[in-house]
Amino acid sequence: MPIVLTAALQARIKAQMESTYPNEGGGFLLGTLSGGTQRVQEIIQINNVFASEEQYHRYAMTPQDWARLEDEADARGLALVGYYHSHPNAQPIPSIFDRDHAWPNFTYLITQVQDGHALAMRAWRLRDDGSQFDEEALIVE
Repeated sequence: MPIVLTAALQARIKAQMESTYPNEGGGFLLGTLSGGTQRVQEIIQINNVFASEEQYHRYAMTPQDWARLEDEADARGLALVGYYHSHPNAQPIPSIFDRDHAWPNFTYLITQVQDGHALAMRAWRLRDDGSQFDEEALIVE
């Protein structure tokens, strides 16, 4: 399912991911689903709660963050369409850890941050059986 976001939102994600370097950073994608396309309307950064010595290659948030953001999306008439995070000094390809902690109904945007500079961003969706990710079309307007 294609995912659409504005160039301004992409720039905000990249700036956030650069600000968390050399650790992973991340947050939620709020938007709409229509005609088989997801359109991101807002992004919300969430602090990385993984053990500090592992944050350079792991990102986690609390279940309370999920619940709070689902409520916030509902209150705004939006849906929680996905999640974004960075891969410091690594390709924007889901890791085994990413796969093991992902949900099939969400889009995952991964941004490569190389030496403090955000580079490539790619979109992924976990298969329903949890076996692997498939790349989604990322459309930046």
